Amino acid sequence: MGLGDKIGNKAQETVGKAKEGIGDATDNERLQADGAQDQAGANAKQAGEHVKDAAKDVTGR
Repeated sequence: MGLGDKIGNKAQETVGKAKEGIGDATDNERLQADGAQDQAGANAKQAGEHVKDAAKDVTGR
């Protein structure tokens, strides 16, 4: 996983957590859902990158 990908995924996750927290504090269900969706997307990307990294470790490429 490239450093840029890691930073981008972590940033997306952080923004999602912030949105969800603000949504919780203001009882804004849409903002809560948007935040949760951002976090889920970031986590899925991170999982995909981990799979790629593991494959590189196994194949040596």
